[in-house]
Amino acid sequence: MPALSTCPCGQDAPYAACCGPLHRGETTASTAEQLMRSRYTAFVMHNAPYLQQTWSLTTRPAHIDFDTTREWTGLQIIGTTGGSPFHSDGTVEFRAHYTAAGTPGIQQENSTFTREAGHWVYVAAL
Repeated sequence: MPALSTCPCGQDAPYAACCGPLHRGETTASTAEQLMRSRYTAFVMHNAPYLQQTWSLTTRPAHIDFDTTREWTGLQIIGTTGGSPFHSDGTVEFRAHYTAAGTPGIQQENSTFTREAGHWVYVAAL
């Protein structure tokens, strides 16, 4: 993976101190939002193993195909429900900005998260 100064997830921190430890398996997400941000960064970096690992066993696809024509350009968190270190489920609504063939676009969704074996995982978009 390339060295990144600022983490793609939108936090004001270097990748190595932000989503990097999650991607390397040195720590796990403490909130649904933190997991959402790390998964966005995994999409930016085409990190399929991390996406698979953080996808619920009940909805995980057999493999992940990345749209190579899409370049992710920014993440905006709109809101969350639950998803704190004290919850067992939660939602994160977000807008992921991208360009495809030079045309800007936005993917907006409200994603659900739950805990499996004590760790936050992505379930599905509402």
